[in-house]
Amino acid sequence: MPQGSKATYSEKQKRKAEHIESSYEHEGIPEKTAAAIAWATVNKQSGGGERSGSGKNKPEQEKVAARKDSAQHAIKTKREKAEPNAFELQTKTNLLATARTRNISGRSTMNKQELILALRKP
Repeated sequence: MPQGSKATYSEKQKRKAEHIESSYEHEGIPEKTAAAIAWATVNKQSGGGERSGSGKNKPEQEKVAARKDSAQHAIKTKREKAEPNAFELQTKTNLLATARTRNISGRSTMNKQELILALRKP
């Protein structure tokens, strides 16, 4: 389990971290790494322990935005895992549009394979 006491976390936060951790372990990620990711996710979404401390002072709008951001990242990751060749199936025009939304420089001079490589970079 990651460093630090989890006494300031609510039961709901602890259940959420446990659920996230088990999901990552099911995917084959080591237990220690899965726990660290789980608690980082809980911290991002709620601002820390909600019984006392900094999590109570985080504005609700920030918590909502963090949860939304976290959910969108999870969806993107799942789609990329489910469709590893999704870029290859797209036309160059579609790849250019995606590159434009991500503001990838030099996209207009790239061929299809270069666009795919540029879009796969984080």
